[in-house]
Amino acid sequence: MRNAQPETLTLDRIATPTGDVLLITDAEGVVRALDFAGYEERMMRLLGRHWPKATLVDGRAPAAVRAAVEAYFGGDLTALDGLKVRTNGTEFQRSVWAALRAIPHGETRTYGQLAAAIGRPKAVRAAGLANGQNPVAVIVPCHRVIGANGTLTGYAGGLERKQWLLAHERQTAGVRSAA
Repeated sequence: MRNAQPETLTLDRIATPTGDVLLITDAEGVVRALDFAGYEERMMRLLGRHWPKATLVDGRAPAAVRAAVEAYFGGDLTALDGLKVRTNGTEFQRSVWAALRAIPHGETRTYGQLAAAIGRPKAVRAAGLANGQNPVAVIVPCHRVIGANGTLTGYAGGLERKQWLLAHERQTAGVRSAA
């Protein structure tokens, strides 16, 4: 099932300890995309796939959404949990993205574990591709997925940022690193 096409989306920029976040919301305050400054081209490409007819305007996200993003980066790891996101990915992609949101703060999963979590243990490669097409970084925590050998693997926001996000979560949640 496809979600209704929004007419106008709002782009907000929020300063964080790991660089500015680009946050796109709709008129209802639902998050449609989140990425980091420097990766705006990628975000716009994904946004165009999901919402090709939407008009993007600069503005501020609703106060509650903005506050949740700021709170997460300030140490409240649960602040993003209640945020609504809306994407137009395939059913498979949306199942992967839902599984990402189920990974506890400060923990990681391998691509194989992610595929198994959606009941498709042989779809490791497809789960990895869906992970990479996630338009809502951090809120849908694709940074929590690592390689089978426990190493950090590609992250659309850069490996240094992935490392920062995982360290931030582990330190704040009091989780020991497996690596």
